[in-house]
Amino acid sequence: AITLNPADLRIDTFRASGAGGQHINKTDAAVRVVHIPTGIVAECQDGRSQHSNKAKALQVLQARIQEKERSERAAKEAALRKGLIGSGDRSDRIRTYNFPQGRLTDHRINLTLYRLQAIVDGDLDEVIAALQAARAAEQLAALEGGAQ
Repeated sequence: AITLNPADLRIDTFRASGAGGQHINKTDAAVRVVHIPTGIVAECQDGRSQHSNKAKALQVLQARIQEKERSERAAKEAALRKGLIGSGDRSDRIRTYNFPQGRLTDHRINLTLYRLQAIVDGDLDEVIAALQAARAAEQLAALEGGAQ
């Protein structure tokens, strides 16, 4: 699913360790592949052939990069969800209706209006417009953050 750019890879060959007698001391069959942008490393020295070891190391590297990207996406989503869920504390309030002062305050968007009676009577246009503008600004910020 993910394509590796050869310019982003550093491929090192070295002698494998372990059993193999004289043959293992003569050939550089082990392969180490480093993905430079992420710093992820994959090594393989299972086979006797450098080509098969390189292919296997590239597969492992690709899987590790995919897993890292998937976990980063999951962490971002979890952080976003956690930010959406309030703590449930009394201090986590959305709106305050102060009747003695005739004031409505929406704490999410820092909106304060001194026309509480009109709002209670159903004149919600100003509140709804401010909430829609805040939502549009939030979505725009999310789009700009995702584009980078």
